[in-house]
Amino acid sequence: MRSSARHKRFKLKSEINVVPYIDVMLVLLIIFMVTAPMLNSNVDVNLPQANAKSLQDKKEPVIISVDSHGQLYLTLGTEKKEPIDADALKVKVGAFVQQNPDVSVLVAGDRDGKYDGVYQVLALLQQAGVAKVGLMSAPETGNPNGRP
Repeated sequence: MRSSARHKRFKLKSEINVVPYIDVMLVLLIIFMVTAPMLNSNVDVNLPQANAKSLQDKKEPVIISVDSHGQLYLTLGTEKKEPIDADALKVKVGAFVQQNPDVSVLVAGDRDGKYDGVYQVLALLQQAGVAKVGLMSAPETGNPNGRP
């Protein structure tokens, strides 16, 4: 009788304890949930390559031009280029992109202008809800430093 009681006491369990794995998984989930919003806090820009091919879209793009003095100009589709201020740009482009979500939005900065003007336009477009922005450039002329 004593041998049967001893046999039951030392019976091995054939189960896997999954509690530590669940704890690790929850910690990783919290880490990813906290860091994911931080990764998307920048303005997303698709920068062209030196030998970039032109985009072939079915719709005319929205073009925002920044001249060397920081003045903004807007070209919506087939309309003429018109001068515009920052607040009106945000409202107009936001409404236009909301109606036409597949339209391309391009920023054309003057080569001799300040980077700040282009950066301000990119920030305005992000506030207007534009998901993707492209930068326009002239085709490469063969001069390595890009100056004529």
